[in-house]
Amino acid sequence: MNFLAHIYLSHDDNDIKIGNFIADSIRGKKYKNYPSQIQRGILLHRHIDTFTDAHPTVRQSTKRLHKNYSHYSGVIVDILYDHFLAKNWKTYSDIPLATYVEDFYNLLEDNFETLPLNIQRLLPHMIHDNWLLSYASIEGITKVLEGMNRRTQNRSKMNLAVVELQEFYTEFESEFTSFFSELIEFSKHKLDEL
Repeated sequence: MNFLAHIYLSHDDNDIKIGNFIADSIRGKKYKNYPSQIQRGILLHRHIDTFTDAHPTVRQSTKRLHKNYSHYSGVIVDILYDHFLAKNWKTYSDIPLATYVEDFYNLLEDNFETLPLNIQRLLPHMIHDNWLLSYASIEGITKVLEGMNRRTQNRSKMNLAVVELQEFYTEFESEFTSFFSELIEFSKHKLDEL
């Protein structure tokens, strides 16, 4: 899953949201350098990724992209699934997406010193271009995919995946909806265990 889903799956605990958001930047056991609730967020993120990568519905989505994008397919699906979460946000939250996103940006700014250096560098761009809110539109997802493609020196061609998104929109959305309900339950139970 991508940023928005990880934040949402933190179940309204701010420290878990921070941990879940920064987790990809924390290698190995370095998570133990953080306060306990942030540690839980980092570990939750790792469990979410493992569950997601192995899930048959997600594999169905990635298979549709594999021919054109190879090992980048999973990253693309994570981004596409965030699009469907943002687009259907009212199904999952009573808080308007714009408010939710603004509150999260404020949380990160209030805890700036806790964030890893690469996240500190990323944050101004994320806020300026309002990445999380932009996920709700095809135009926003197009920009995200273009940015990801640039980071791979144009090797991934991820920017072209918007073609498959539009061609198989109904299939991707259906797969997301089916999978995400399971992921919500998985995350709740896993958080109780951590």
